[in-house]
Amino acid sequence: MKDYFHFFRPTEETTYLMRTGNTRKRSIPIADTADKMGLRSTPSIEEIWGDMEVGLKEVYARQTMMPARYMQLYSRVYTFCTSVAYNNDSQRTGSRNRPNRVPRGSNPGSIGAEFVGLDLYNHLKRFFQDYVENVYQKGRDLSGEDILNYFTTQWDSYRFSSKVVGGIFSYLNRHWIKRELDEGNEDIYEIYVLAIVTWKEFLFIHMRDSVTSAVLKLIERERNGEKIRTKLISGVIQCYVELGVNENDISTAGQAASSSTTHVDRLPKLRVYRDYFEKRFIADTESYFANEAAEFIAANSVTEYMKKVEIRLKEEKERCDLYLHESTQDLLAKTLEKVLITKQLDLFQNEFGNLLESNKDSDLERMYTLCDRVENGLDELRLALEKHIARQGEAALDKISDMAINDPKQYVSTILEVHKRYHSLVTCSFKNEPGFVQALDKACTSFINRNSVTKKANNTSKSPELLARYCDLLLKKSAKNPEENELEELLNQIMIVFKYIEDKDVFQKFYTKMLAKRLVNELSASDEAESNMISKLKQMCGFEYTSKLQRMFTDTSLSKDITERYKQHLATKNMNLGLDFSIMVLGSGVWPFSQSPIFDIPVQLTKCMESFNEFYQTQHTGRKLTWLLAQCRGELSAYGFQRKYTFTATTAQMAVLMLYNENAEMTLQHICDSTKLRREVVAQIAQALVKVELLSIAGSKIDIDANTPLATVLRLNSDFSNKKLKVDLSKTMARAEIRQETVEVHKSVEDDRRLVVQVLAQLASRFKPKVPMIKKCIDILIEKEYLQRVENEKDLYEYLA
Repeated sequence: MKDYFHFFRPTEETTYLMRTGNTRKRSIPIADTADKMGLRSTPSIEEIWGDMEVGLKEVYARQTMMPARYMQLYSRVYTFCTSVAYNNDSQRTGSRNRPNRVPRGSNPGSIGAEFVGLDLYNHLKRFFQDYVENVYQKGRDLSGEDILNYFTTQWDSYRFSSKVVGGIFSYLNRHWIKRELDEGNEDIYEIYVLAIVTWKEFLFIHMRDSVTSAVLKLIERERNGEKIRTKLISGVIQCYVELGVNENDISTAGQAASSSTTHVDRLPKLRVYRDYFEKRFIADTESYFANEAAEFIAANSVTEYMKKVEIRLKEEKERCDLYLHESTQDLLAKTLEKVLITKQLDLFQNEFGNLLESNKDSDLERMYTLCDRVENGLDELRLALEKHIARQGEAALDKISDMAINDPKQYVSTILEVHKRYHSLVTCSFKNEPGFVQALDKACTSFINRNSVTKKANNTSKSPELLARYCDLLLKKSAKNPEENELEELLNQIMIVFKYIEDKDVFQKFYTKMLAKRLVNELSASDEAESNMISKLKQMCGFEYTSKLQRMFTDTSLSKDITERYKQHLATKNMNLGLDFSIMVLGSGVWPFSQSPIFDIPVQLTKCMESFNEFYQTQHTGRKLTWLLAQCRGELSAYGFQRKYTFTATTAQMAVLMLYNENAEMTLQHICDSTKLRREVVAQIAQALVKVELLSIAGSKIDIDANTPLATVLRLNSDFSNKKLKVDLSKTMARAEIRQETVEVHKSVEDDRRLVVQVLAQLASRFKPKVPMIKKCIDILIEKEYLQRVENEKDLYEYLA
């Protein structure tokens, strides 16, 4: 915009430098300027107003004004306001002007002078009213874009010119008007504010409906895809905002008088904007988009509707940023959300399941983003997701239930596949929103603990058992052990499933037993991996959950040291046991092994055991060793076949096989009598050896069990042959051991739970202890040998004196 005026802010004690045509500077004191203009020292309003009115008309006509003319008008205001002899009655009556009583010889501009201004203020007020009334009359019959163009053009010109007039009358603002405002006169305004108030009262109230309607029509056209002149709208909005300048809730006078203002004080006063534009705009917006939504949904799919809503929300935000006041943003957004989303929630919820079934992740993300904008918009979606994941998990496990019941790897892998799919969905499409994370957790907890596999096993604790067995597969030595990095990832995945296991005590029992076997039989693939897994369990369940596991590791380290010292002892004594013998000393109450049944072991082993007993008593006075024969393993060299074989066998298997050094065949009765093993144990051993064709049943081929006649003859198979020279016979007992182990673990868990309930009941009258604390105390008492479990009565503890 072209600059028509140059602003000056002179005061009564300021000397101004004016630029003349020959570029020479000269000083013009205000008093001298007034004299040279021929003004009297005590002018009346009638004497000055004629020229002032001409000057004002020049300003509002946007005529070029030279600095000298600007100063001339300013000086007239200054001279009138500081005159000491002007004492018109109108200056006193009905106003707060005081008679000017300035001591003779004093400076009119000095402190203590009385200032006049009411007549000048009233004349200017009437000028504003006449000018604005004339503007209104010229534009009253316009409509549409014509009225917007006229309104904004006139407003811009009027606003600019009024700022110039405010500069000319700045002396009046700083003195007479300031005093009136300080004394609480609500009918007096600063000059620029007076101009705005006049525009509001004499033009705006007559044209506001037409102008607002034209603006709303223009916005509707833009929503329909037409190109519009947005400056027309922004010009009107700027006017509506500024017309709130004199609102009573935040006083301009108060701002002027206050030494400091808050952020709220400086905000635009928006009552005019809200009452005469925003309310109608919001109502029109709601109506427009309600109709559009109904029409669009009738002709398009839900996914297309969501895309349309996204576009509309973006467009309306940009529209608000471009030409509406920023305060409208929230109200506009809430209106759009109510019409486009809240009222369509049923539509979204009905489609949500279809999108899940079709794996439409991008559409699911879009639906989440939209529904997240409204209150309670996600509640039904969370419930639907939880049910869907539970169904998918159950269906996936149902497909493999026949195999998975005995295949831990397949069982856990299937669970992880389902979790991976929906964890990715929750993370990416649902932004890890806590409610959806909780839905995933609830669904996984449901289908992991209760599914077709657990039903077929008739055991709700089947999942922790299978998970523990999967851990055993990964951590046990094998030809297919994964690499270190891969193993770490697999253990992390196990912990994902473990998090959802409800019967973590069942997992603990199975895991402890399997870890014990890996350590005792030296079958761990990696001590580091074992330790890492224990750390993960500790992090999730706490120290007490893994304290026994950690102690077991400590025992294995100590046992290596004991074995080394025992071998040194044998060397010192020049003792030759005739075989390689190593031992592990396990702490009572830590390891999950029960006492083994007594039976007659081979003489060669008896000599070794007695030797170690003597050595150990010399090292640890007062300690008692109990041999866990069921956990012992040994190697036998076999020379009676076509090839030399080495058999890895349990102690009981060795006791049976060693009998065949004396006879090539014998009855079950003879084996039972010679070994003192229980009939069912002998039957298990015999069946395992028959299965690998090391023994054969004379005269028939039958399965041996506890009901097999004791007179049945078992013959050593001299034609035995195997591809491997080293045969592990102990594995043939694995399935029977697993069945027995499963029964024992579940019985142990039930016993523990029953005991905890009893302890809680007995202590209830005194205090309510936490279950982990009870378990910890029982374990400590067993470890310190104050308590022991009663043999064959696992639901009882015996106090040791």
